[in-house]
Amino acid sequence: MSPPPRLRLLGQFRLEVGDETVELCRNGQRLLAFMGLRQRVCRTVLAGTLWPEVTEEHARGSLRTTLWKLPRGEPPLIGCCGDSLRVAPALCVDVHTLTQTALGVVQCRDPALHALPPQELLLGEDLLPGWDEDWVLMERERLRQLRLHALDALAEALIRQGRPALAMEAAWASVRTEPLRESAHRAVVSAHLAEGNVSEALRHYHAFCRLLNEELSVDPSPRFTRLLTERLSQRRS
Repeated sequence: MSPPPRLRLLGQFRLEVGDETVELCRNGQRLLAFMGLRQRVCRTVLAGTLWPEVTEEHARGSLRTTLWKLPRGEPPLIGCCGDSLRVAPALCVDVHTLTQTALGVVQCRDPALHALPPQELLLGEDLLPGWDEDWVLMERERLRQLRLHALDALAEALIRQGRPALAMEAAWASVRTEPLRESAHRAVVSAHLAEGNVSEALRHYHAFCRLLNEELSVDPSPRFTRLLTERLSQRRS
């Protein structure tokens, strides 16, 4: 059996059907991307979102033309359900895999001891970089925030499990995504302390202090300072 069709929206748009990558026109990409994110959408909402600057009649005509140009298959990638359109259940969308992974980490807090950090979190790309439509920007920010919260939770859980090296990977993935995010830097410091690397923990803390002062003219939160002070006091004891 051929593999199910896959829609990749993290990074550059790509539709894979069987063993081939299918080329789509720009409107076809926009339509499939929007449907892939939402799963089921009213025709009027879909047409108005993708073609907002034309009349409703013109927008619905553009929608019909774009749907007709999509690859044929059984079942079709986009099916009708009354006045709504829905994505074929067999279509695998990478955004939903990332969302499920991130929510699983955030909700469970402690991954299984034998499991490695999910690659979708550590190596994740932005949603459709270069696309600047409002619906893309909103979804991109939602996914970015979800991924950051999941990385923070993952780093904390791995530190509790006594796996500071893997915790460091998760923490640095969060730092790379958002360099001014304090919770990510706290996780880096906590991982250093868990390994007994006090000098590296202090160096990272002071580097973050300088970064915050240069970029925002603020200091780290009392929580961060208290974390470092308490951990160092525990070591001295």
